[in-house]
Amino acid sequence: MTSGLATTELTIANWQYPENIQISFQNIAEFLPTTKVSRGDDAIAKLPFTEMEIGELEVAKVSASEPSMTVRGVINSTNTDGLLVMRNGRVLVEKYYNTMTSLTDHLLMSMSKTVVGTVAGALVGAGKLDVDALVTDYVPSLERSGYAGARVRHLLDMRSGIQFSEEYLDPKAEVRLLEEAIGWTEPSGAIGPIGMYDYLLTLKSKTEHGGPFEYRSCETDVLGWVLEAAGGARMAQLLSEYVWAKIGAQQDLVMGTDQFGTGMYDGGFNATLRDLARLGHLYVNDGVALTGQKVFDPDWIRDTFTATEDQLKAFADSPGDNMMPGGHYRNQIWFPYPKSNVALALGIHGQMIYMNPATKMVCVKLSSWPLPQDASKLFPTIRAFDAIANHLAEQDGR
Repeated sequence: MTSGLATTELTIANWQYPENIQISFQNIAEFLPTTKVSRGDDAIAKLPFTEMEIGELEVAKVSASEPSMTVRGVINSTNTDGLLVMRNGRVLVEKYYNTMTSLTDHLLMSMSKTVVGTVAGALVGAGKLDVDALVTDYVPSLERSGYAGARVRHLLDMRSGIQFSEEYLDPKAEVRLLEEAIGWTEPSGAIGPIGMYDYLLTLKSKTEHGGPFEYRSCETDVLGWVLEAAGGARMAQLLSEYVWAKIGAQQDLVMGTDQFGTGMYDGGFNATLRDLARLGHLYVNDGVALTGQKVFDPDWIRDTFTATEDQLKAFADSPGDNMMPGGHYRNQIWFPYPKSNVALALGIHGQMIYMNPATKMVCVKLSSWPLPQDASKLFPTIRAFDAIANHLAEQDGR
């Protein structure tokens, strides 16, 4: 093991145990197949530092009975591995915990979905992807699956009619069977090691495509397959050419793969705290990187951040409780509030990029929550970042 701190050797059988997550999320390449996504040969985008004290900022309560908390209290109580706050390309806060450093590649879990969504936006701008096209126009073999009749737009917004359970604590849920299929967990005999794309072909539909929002990781995996077909290259090349080599990343992104080299698009990417801030900057700067290079058109930002009545209804009608009343989901990004442009890239166990165009602020938090989902940690974190954004806005008004 790289860190030498785990009490047992990490394997596909135990890497997701609560007691191992803090170490395993920083050492994925030690026990799972990965491939590098090149940062290219251009210079690293510099991140100037101006320290700002945020620890004592008060976090808004949602009820009178809730105890008072500060930003520091939230960060200290939510298993934080790394924290970075950046505004207009200038770092205001950067802190590391639990063996993590500025060079550590940390597992993004479902923040990977936003990375894939960024590639989609870039391919749309390049004229290589039509979001209204059928997925089978790009990947004809999907005609044999429940995705027959689905459109790329349904994948981007998680509105297909596919049957797929995202119950992380249920070993028989499709989200866990997918891990078995790609060799990321021990085989139970239910699926076997068949690979990502062959597994996706086994999925069945339950309702018509284009209905309510339902969070399903398989949507991003199918999207990645479609993007490879549309872009005419494997994801590692597309991601490098259209995104990672343009943002001035400090190091290569690490992409977890299945046993055949296909990317684990819904949750397998790994990156540094700083490079995630560089990525998030695109969404508060009209798709233009800190390097000055355009990754996607401003039209993609407008499409992503502008909620229609149809999108709001689809989110409100979701069969699951997303705990974000009035929010929506678009292009692989969460919007937690009504009538607000606060955007989130989220991953289980506490991964977050908070993007606030109004203040040009990006916050990145990488974590190792023991449980996959924990509302008592997620929502205070969002409100802590809101408190920082509000503080910056108040400073602007003085």
